[in-house]
Amino acid sequence: MTQPSFARTRALRLGAVAAAAVLALAACGSDDEKADDGSGGGSGDGLGDITVQLSWIKNAEFAGEFIADDKGYYTEAGFDGVELLAGPVGTEELVATGKADFGLSNAISTAAAIANSDFPLKIVGTTFQKNPFSILSLADGGNIQTPQDLVGKKIGVQDPNLSLFNALLAANDIDPDDVEIVPNGFDIAPLEDGQIDGLVAYVTNESLLVAGHGFDTVDLTFADNGLPFVAESVITTDEMIESKPDVVKGFLEAEIKGWKDACADTELGAKLAVEKYGADIDPPLEMEKEIAQADQQCELLVNTDETAANGLFTISDEMIEANLASLEAAEIDVTAEDLFDTSLLAEVLEENPELVE
Repeated sequence: MTQPSFARTRALRLGAVAAAAVLALAACGSDDEKADDGSGGGSGDGLGDITVQLSWIKNAEFAGEFIADDKGYYTEAGFDGVELLAGPVGTEELVATGKADFGLSNAISTAAAIANSDFPLKIVGTTFQKNPFSILSLADGGNIQTPQDLVGKKIGVQDPNLSLFNALLAANDIDPDDVEIVPNGFDIAPLEDGQIDGLVAYVTNESLLVAGHGFDTVDLTFADNGLPFVAESVITTDEMIESKPDVVKGFLEAEIKGWKDACADTELGAKLAVEKYGADIDPPLEMEKEIAQADQQCELLVNTDETAANGLFTISDEMIEANLASLEAAEIDVTAEDLFDTSLLAEVLEENPELVE
C-alpha cells in the first residue's frame, strides 16, 4: 500500500518520544494529584467527573474521544467533566487501582493482566474491531514478511507491548530464544538507522511515519498472523460495572457518538488532535499524517460489516471466540466471562437505536 509522504527530522522523532515520556509521567500522578485537579470522583447532580487513560499520546488515534469532549457528548451523557490522560503507560494497572475510571487497551494485554495479576477488569466495548499491531520493517532491511522471518532478527519491543510480542511468538511456534528483543521506547529512529530489524508498531501510526520519511516499509500484522484480537478496547473494573452501571453506559454512549462523527469527518478529529488536544506536544503533530491516520483507522479498523449491522463498539460472539483462540495460542488462560462484559453496551444500543444507524 502506498503511504502519504511528509518530512520529519531525527530531532523531531526523538522529541516526540520525549514528549510521550513526559505525558506518561503526568498520567501516573498520585491519588492526591488526581483529587487536586478535580478528576475522578465528581459530586455533581449528574454522573460526576471521570478520568480516561489513553493508550498513546494525544494524536488522531483518539479522534472519537476528542470529538465527544469538544461537542459536549460527555456532558450530554451526564458527566460533569472528563479528563483524557495521555499514554503510553500501564493502563491496566492504573484502571485496576482506581487511578483511572476507564482505559483504552486490547484483549491480549487486558487478558494477561487478568491472568497474571488477577486484576478485576473487563472489556465493555471496543473501538477497533481489528487490532493494528504489526512488526514494522524496511524492505531493504529486515524485510520481515512472515513470522518465520523473525528468527535471528533484532526486534524493538516497548515494555507495554512485551506480552503482545511474546503472544505473537507463541501463536507462531517461535522460540523466544531465537529472536533478539531490543528494549525500545517507541522510537522509530533505530529502525530507520538499521540498528534493529523490526519494530512493534501500529499500521496506523509508526508505519505511516516511517513510510512518510521515504522508506519502503513491510508490515507483518498480528491480526493476519495468528492473533486476531480487538484493540483500543474500553476497559473498566468489575466494581464499576456492578455499582455504577449508569456511568459505564453514559461513557459508552458518548464514545459511540464521538466515533460516529470521527469517521464521518476524519479531518475534524485530526484537526482537534493537532490544534487542541495534542497542541502542547513538542514537536507538533503534523496535520497530513494525522488525517492519514484518521482515514486509515476508520476504514480498516473501526468500521466493519459487523458494526454496520450491530453498531460501533460491539463485539460479536464470533469475534469473542476468535479472541479466545488468540489467547489460547498465546498461552493466556482466561474465559470469555473473565474478559468480556458487553451487557451494558447492549442496553445502550437498545435504548438508543439511532446509535446503530
